[in-house]
Amino acid sequence: MTNSDQLKKTDESLIALLSDRISLLAASEQPSLDEQLADVAPLLARAGIPESVWAGVLKSCHATLIPKYATNYVTPRKITIIGGRGRMGKLFQEQLSLVGNNVSVLEHEDWKYADKLLNQAELVLVSVPIEHTVDVIKRAAKYLAPTTALCDLTSIKIQPTQAMLEHHSGPVMGLHPMFGPNIKSFFGQKMVVCPGRNDDSFQWFLDFIKSKGVELVVCTPEEHDQMMVIVQATQHFCRFSLGVFLTQAKIDIEQSLIMSTPNYRQEIDIVKRLFSQNPNLCVDIMLATEERCNAISFLADTYTHLAKLVAKKDRDALIKEFENTQSFFQEKIKNFLQPLNPTNQRDCNPQMHTKISI
Repeated sequence: MTNSDQLKKTDESLIALLSDRISLLAASEQPSLDEQLADVAPLLARAGIPESVWAGVLKSCHATLIPKYATNYVTPRKITIIGGRGRMGKLFQEQLSLVGNNVSVLEHEDWKYADKLLNQAELVLVSVPIEHTVDVIKRAAKYLAPTTALCDLTSIKIQPTQAMLEHHSGPVMGLHPMFGPNIKSFFGQKMVVCPGRNDDSFQWFLDFIKSKGVELVVCTPEEHDQMMVIVQATQHFCRFSLGVFLTQAKIDIEQSLIMSTPNYRQEIDIVKRLFSQNPNLCVDIMLATEERCNAISFLADTYTHLAKLVAKKDRDALIKEFENTQSFFQEKIKNFLQPLNPTNQRDCNPQMHTKISI
């Protein structure tokens, strides 16, 4: 049998197995993607298969089932997205329109129609740059009906949520999509949910998001903003710094990828995606709060400290730093790479479940 024949036979076996896998998922409650990935992580390591490859297979299997669950959502709603022609706003406009919602867009030039666009809407989504969010909330609140559900999609939550609660008497919720506007599907993504007021008014919207395969994470605005200092701001700075370094060093990226490790390729892909975004968005995420600026400064000091040890070739000191960090990870992350919760939702504070049903 030739290599071509063997390859074809292997592909046929894989297709049959994937078909069985999809059938099993459809016939039972779906485990979380994290849980499925953790179960086979040792096997992947022994086989030399990058986790990113298997994660893609898992997501694709789940994606084939989305239409089945999305059909549960059929009631059309009147929705207005402030900033709906921006990249994130456009993504939500497209996804919400696909299932029959009447989605309107309010941009800079449309405020003369604000009474019609906002007062009659069941849901208003604020999707504007961070520095304009609070001012837009204050301006929009004047036109909202008491029953209109108001939420924002900003990457900080304390100030927008406070502004919504203060200036709008109706339902309020803070949302943060933990993904960029370039995704092809909501499936496998995460969204942070910060309940504010009259949470039941948003249940249909959250059900829609879940039907698209999004994992919802519930927490307070304070918990969100504290965690985003590390999850988002410092990570943006790390990738931003690496991109600037590669540019200044005039590295041949294509040549480096030819002889790269899987981790390096993944990192370059992340950096590439960062620099495909609007520069204002990236910079605003880093500068959004004083806490973020202070954390980035602390991170830069850490880089400087370690770089000085490298410059001095202080092997013992570097090993000590490594071992201290190794102990920290072993102590603080006992279930590293294990799922935090086997369901399709996570909660920073279990008591929050009494406030909203997700």
